[in-house]
Amino acid sequence: MSLKIYVGGLPYATTDAELNDLFAAHGTVESVKIITDKFTGQSRGFGFVEMAGSEEGNAAIAALNGTQLDGRTLTVNEARPQEPRSPGGRGGGFGGGNKGGRW
Repeated sequence: MSLKIYVGGLPYATTDAELNDLFAAHGTVESVKIITDKFTGQSRGFGFVEMAGSEEGNAAIAALNGTQLDGRTLTVNEARPQEPRSPGGRGGGFGGGNKGGRW
């Protein structure tokens, strides 16, 4: 069974390939995804790695959590499931209507 791992504190210049190489030293990496800003495309400083087995994943977590990568301390732990989001956009559905001005 595969294990999805959260990796925080990544230097903004880190690539998917570099993150893959970092974790490949500890087992089989199935996928790597560094999260980027949807408008600028710049890294947000965290990502996810999916390892083939839970033993390999736990070994990678133990070996890499708290280590330094390009001067930044990594936070590495098992990823939590994504929480469901509420429907709608920013602003929570408020807006429109009378703003207090004259008609």
